[in-house]
Amino acid sequence: MESWQALKAGGPSLYPLFILALLALTIMLDRIWLFWRHVRWQPAMKQALHSSHLSWDAVEQEIQKAPRNYYARFAHVLVTQRQRPLWWVESRAQEAALELEQSMGRGLWLLETIVTAAPLLGLLGTITGMMHAFNLIGGNGLVDPAGITGGVAQALIATAVGILIALVALFAFNYFSRKQAKALEEMERLGTLLIDHLRLSSESI
Repeated sequence: MESWQALKAGGPSLYPLFILALLALTIMLDRIWLFWRHVRWQPAMKQALHSSHLSWDAVEQEIQKAPRNYYARFAHVLVTQRQRPLWWVESRAQEAALELEQSMGRGLWLLETIVTAAPLLGLLGTITGMMHAFNLIGGNGLVDPAGITGGVAQALIATAVGILIALVALFAFNYFSRKQAKALEEMERLGTLLIDHLRLSSESI
C-alpha cells in the first residue's frame, strides 16, 4: 500500500514509464519463450547431425520432427540443397543464418531504446517535479510546504523508476544478445560440419 502511494506521488511522468516497462516485459517474455522453445538443441537431432557417419535420411527425419526449431530450419536449408554445387549451398546457408538472426533479434532494438529512454523520461519527471516545487515558493517564502515535499517526491520517484526500468532492460538486452550470438556460433559450426560432409561425399563419387 505504501509503495502504491509512493508511485502515485510520482506524478503523470510515470505513465510513459509504465508503458515502457510493459513493453520491455512483453519483449522479454516473448524472447524467453522463443529461446526456450525453438532455439535449443533437440538431443536426437544433435546426435544425428554430429554423427561421424552422418546419414542424410536420418537427419531429414529428425528435422521433420521439429520443423520450427531454429537449428532444424538452418540444417534443412543445407540438407535440401545438398545436390547443388557447394558455392550455392554456402550462399543459401548464409541467407538462412541472416534470416534466423533477424528473427532472434526481433524486439531487441526496442529494449536498447528503452535503456536510453527510461532514464530520460525519469529525468523529465525530475525536472517537472522540481519546477512544481519551485513554483510554490513565493516572494514571502514558502507558500505550501506540503506542496514542496510532494514536488521533490515526484522528482525522486520518477528518477528511481526510470533508472530501474533501464537497468532491467539493459540486463535483458545483454542476456538475449548473448543467447543470439551463441546460437549463431552453433549454426556456423553446424554449417561447417554439413558442408564438410558434402565435400567428402563429392570427393568419394
